[in-house]
Amino acid sequence: MEPLAYGSWPSTISAEQLVAQSLRLAEPRLDGEYIYWLESRPAEKGRNCIVRARPGQAPEDLLPQPLNARSKANEYGGGCYCVADGVVYFVLADDQRIYRLNTNDPQPLPVVISPEGDYRYGDLAFDAGRQRLLAVREDHSNPRQEPAASIISLDNQGRDCFTLVEGNDFYSSPKLSPDGKYLAWLYWDHPAMPWTDSSCVVAQLHADGTVQGSQTLLGSGAGDPTQSLFQPQWSPDNELYIISDCDNWWRIYHIESDGESPPLPEPVLHHPPIDAEFATPQWVFGLSTWGFVDATTLFASFNQDGINQLCTIDVTSGRWLRLDTPWSEFSAVATAPGKAVVLAANYHQAGTLALWQADNGDRWQIIRSIDSDLTPDQLSRPQPISFGPLDQTAHGFYYPPFNGKNCGLSDEQPPLIVLAHGGPTGQASTAFNIKIQYWCSRGFAVVDVNYRGSTGYGRDFRLALNGRWGVSDVEDVCRAADYLVEKGLADPDRLAIKGSSAGGYTVLAALTFTDTFKAGASLYGIGDLETLARDTHKFEAKYLDSLVGPYPEKLSLYRARSPLYHVEQLNCPVIFFQGDEDKIVPPNQAETMVQALTDKGVPVAYVLFQGEGHGFRQGENIVRAIEAELYFYSQIFHFQPHEPLTPVHIRNLTKDPVGS
Repeated sequence: MEPLAYGSWPSTISAEQLVAQSLRLAEPRLDGEYIYWLESRPAEKGRNCIVRARPGQAPEDLLPQPLNARSKANEYGGGCYCVADGVVYFVLADDQRIYRLNTNDPQPLPVVISPEGDYRYGDLAFDAGRQRLLAVREDHSNPRQEPAASIISLDNQGRDCFTLVEGNDFYSSPKLSPDGKYLAWLYWDHPAMPWTDSSCVVAQLHADGTVQGSQTLLGSGAGDPTQSLFQPQWSPDNELYIISDCDNWWRIYHIESDGESPPLPEPVLHHPPIDAEFATPQWVFGLSTWGFVDATTLFASFNQDGINQLCTIDVTSGRWLRLDTPWSEFSAVATAPGKAVVLAANYHQAGTLALWQADNGDRWQIIRSIDSDLTPDQLSRPQPISFGPLDQTAHGFYYPPFNGKNCGLSDEQPPLIVLAHGGPTGQASTAFNIKIQYWCSRGFAVVDVNYRGSTGYGRDFRLALNGRWGVSDVEDVCRAADYLVEKGLADPDRLAIKGSSAGGYTVLAALTFTDTFKAGASLYGIGDLETLARDTHKFEAKYLDSLVGPYPEKLSLYRARSPLYHVEQLNCPVIFFQGDEDKIVPPNQAETMVQALTDKGVPVAYVLFQGEGHGFRQGENIVRAIEAELYFYSQIFHFQPHEPLTPVHIRNLTKDPVGS
């Protein structure tokens, strides 16, 4: 290997490859012989195209440009389409109305079926017996009030739309029993989030589909201890199953009821029991981690110690069988009799839609895979690490600098980028991440931190951030950096921290309230918790009540933890990236911080993207963001990147630019 200064290594991973590799697959569906999915395409301005394929055949796009299938319900969307007998029902991003697309027609054209109005829809499901759609709807028609949530019924020809369920703050997961007689759903109310406190209801339906009577079966609404419920699902013989974290881990339960006494949830998996998470935080609609492949067999994904796996479970015996796969990350599961499809990835392979068939054992058929000319011998392999005191242990994945051709100079240690994931109820994963590989291939070390409050390690760990956002997460990202410095794996004078959204808040808090890091990158991050509590959207309007404290009662605490109110303590350079249409973290958050740092004389850069919201979808902006960040680090840490970069204006930079 040729020795070169860290940060200056030539790399085969270009910023343009980030666009190709940022193509994202989501929401697989099974319908007859076809497999359907969404493709989010940065090269097409981030539009979501509905795609389908038969196994062994080439995929076909169902939505011509510029049509974009995307829900804005709860701002984060999800569950934006469903399929039944070749007919696709989807939410169009532009007007948020529901359209029908009959692929059986010689020249299928989308036809609008939902009424006009300021509505948003998610969690679409089809009721075949009544030829109607079920969906969660948000009514935004009254700007002086929070959007009203409900579960609605919509005739598949657009002739009739009526409300089935209303009265709670949030709904999700309307699931119809196979015999069409019962409807199950989840709800939660402020200040709860779906991963902290939710309830499950089952209603009997009249022949015309209206609700005849309902019973809250599980959750605080039924008088049970607080728990998070996820993905109610009916078995082929009309038995209800659901995931609950009532015993700390998100596990699958069978709900047994004789119709008279309270229902008794029985864990499905017995032999052997396993401490693992079979669910994920419900940030978006339409999430699925399991399903039935026959009357007694479940196909499921689970997370154990931060690593995903797949298994089948026999619900009659409680025994489970781990499936052998080449992947370590699974994000969606769809099932049908005898088969399942799943989105899979590992550290060197992204965006794979794979088909499993019960009669094929552990043989997998690839339906769609995001092409890459990168091979494992070019990529940094994640190494799981744990650190911190025994009662405050946090976790992460360490990626050493690596490109297969270069090594660092003998007298230096690599710069380190500490990643703080969003949420903060989120999770770092081992899935192929070309942005991480972009840095490692140039001579950076990276650590992706699962700080306290992350998912994948049980309810207690997930709720460990309650009341301590801006404290425990900051402690953990700092401890991750210190741990790697102590191991001789990072240069203590070139420690950077990066995060987006809630991760951006952890970045700014760590830079403000500690002196561990020497630079930071905040992508649509939060500088003022008070502004976020006042201005954010309905879904997260009370999220900070648990993470920080009730607002405005705890106003002093909000200000004590807001970097904006303590900018005099911030003395290291920061680069900010922001979309001008972000409704979740408005641009004024970044701009106020930028101005404060400018006035203070601290090096700071600000990159504003027109037409972008909470996250960057357009290819040219993805390229610009990563290259601007590399340029920024090169100026702060004083190394010469191998490739030419378009400079970004850095205010208060007192030294001549590197390479000038």
